This record gives sequence, structure tokens and C-alpha cells, in this order.
Amino acid sequence: MLPPRETITIGFAHVAYNCQERLALRGTGLRSMQARTRDELDAMLPQIDVLSLSGMWRNDIPAMAPKLRFVQSMSAGTDQYDRAVLKAAGIRLASAAGVNANAVSEHAISLMLAMTRRLPEARDNQHKKIWRGMMSDFSRREDELAKKTLLVVGMGRIGSRLIRIAKAFDMHVIGVRANPGAGAEGADEVHATSALPALLPRADFVVLVCPLTAETTGLMNATTLGAMKPDAYLVNCARGKVCDEPALIAALAAGRIKGAALDVTVEEPLPADSALWSLPNVFITPHTAGETCAYEDNVIDILLENLERQWRGETALVNQIV
Repeated sequence: MLPPRETITIGFAHVAYNCQERLALRGTGLRSMQARTRDELDAMLPQIDVLSLSGMWRNDIPAMAPKLRFVQSMSAGTDQYDRAVLKAAGIRLASAAGVNANAVSEHAISLMLAMTRRLPEARDNQHKKIWRGMMSDFSRREDELAKKTLLVVGMGRIGSRLIRIAKAFDMHVIGVRANPGAGAEGADEVHATSALPALLPRADFVVLVCPLTAETTGLMNATTLGAMKPDAYLVNCARGKVCDEPALIAALAAGRIKGAALDVTVEEPLPADSALWSLPNVFITPHTAGETCAYEDNVIDILLENLERQWRGETALVNQIV
């Protein structure tokens, strides 16, 4: 059981996010602490009843935080949390699934537009003070999204919103999800993940917004990349390991696909010696698809709702994991 609101202490731990500041602006009167480093986190662990964090979790934390009863992850992914450890310590866990659905879906569309409108090239030309003339070569000319086919891999909150945005651009949208019976979410078609190889030759854009699971690890590999059209783009806003990176580099270098826009890579930060940095048909953003000025407030919305549910004696939590 959580202590009452008058005595509860919430700990926030993140290298950049300002959750304590955003919580204070709500005037809840709840006591909170903020850690920017692991040392600061360790120092506050004995005092906290609730912990909200991302990137700093260790499975020895429950042993260091005897009062801890609830963990509100700041991220949608919760692979780092050992469920057995949490259950043994009597600690509940909820994810932040959905807090960055707007940001990631908009980022995915932005990457598609950047590649179609050749914005990375335009930015490079700006730095070189080059005013590029109009192009007769179709392979080098800007294009449009209308009437193109988008293949969305993953139809959770992010994928569902991406589908709605893409339809506003007049695209034909094919959705791929583990359980196609869960709904089309506005897509023109919906198929099981197993159908992906047969669908790839139809797509002008393949956008990955799926979770990293045993089924999706290496989903885009030499075979599936080889099934893509040579004038198609791959956009990865999921996880780096969803794509076989050496196979992707080989496909890009050989021109077997037109290009890739990547928000995630297998190793992050991307090593300086990675070929991805210098390939002319690659556009990289540094895992910032989920970044938004609304992030902290979106997490706090879930956190406060989950606290209220526990104070009311309810067992079901928003985005409940444990």
C-alpha cells in the first residue's frame, strides 16, 4: 500500500527531464525529489515511496529502497525491469506507453517528408552556399507523398496515429501488426507480421514503429530489404535491432533501396566509424523522435492517475506491467 498523499515522497530520476519542476507547477502539494545522476539517485533511494525514471534503473534498486512501492517508468519500454525482482519486493510497475505517440508519429512523417523533399541535401547545399537548379533527372528531383504506398510496421498508439496522418496526405496505407484482428486503425489494409515479405514490394515507404520483441528483432534483414523496391525508403523510429544494420548498410551502399531515415541504431550513440554517417542516402536523427516539450507533463498525467487509483484501493493501473 502507498502511504497517504500527506507523507508520500516521489523520486524522479533522469539526466535531462524536469519532472519535479513540472509537478510543482500543478500545486499538488506532493513531496518530490530529483536526481540527475546515479549517485544522486542512490542517495535518495532510502527516502522514496514512488520512483519515476528512465535510463537509470538497476535491478538492485529495490534492495536499496525499502519504502519503494510503485515505479512509474518514464519510457514506454520496460525491458530493463526484472518483473520477478519487482514482484518479490511488492513493487508495482507501469509504463509510459503513449506519452510520445504524437511526437514519434509526427517525427516519422517528418522523416518521410525530409527524404521526399530532399531536405538534408538542401541543408547541405545551404552550408555550401549552393543554389541548386531545377532537375530534369527524376531520380534527383523532389517528390510528393500523395498516391504513394506506406507500409506501417506496428499499429500501437504511434502506428495508429501515423496511419491517420498519412491518410491526410492522400497515401495508400498498409498496416502490419502481430494480431490483424485487433483492427485496421484507419489503414486501407491490415495484415499479420508474417505477411511482410509479400507486402514489401508494394511499398514506397516502410516505416518501423513496432516494439522490439523476439518476432521483430532483425525483421528487416538481407531478405526483407531485398524485397523492397529500389526506389523505396526505410524509416526506423522503432529500435535499432529491428533492422539488421550490416544488411541495411550493404543495401544502401549498393543502391538496392533509395534511402533510409533512421532515428535509432543498434549501438547508441552511433559509433564514429559507422558507415551510416557518410552514406549519402541516409538521414540520421539521434533517437529524438520521442522528444517533446510535453513529455514531462504527459508522464505526470499517468503518474498522478496511477497514484489516485492506488489511494482509492483500485488494483488496475494505467499501462500496468506488474
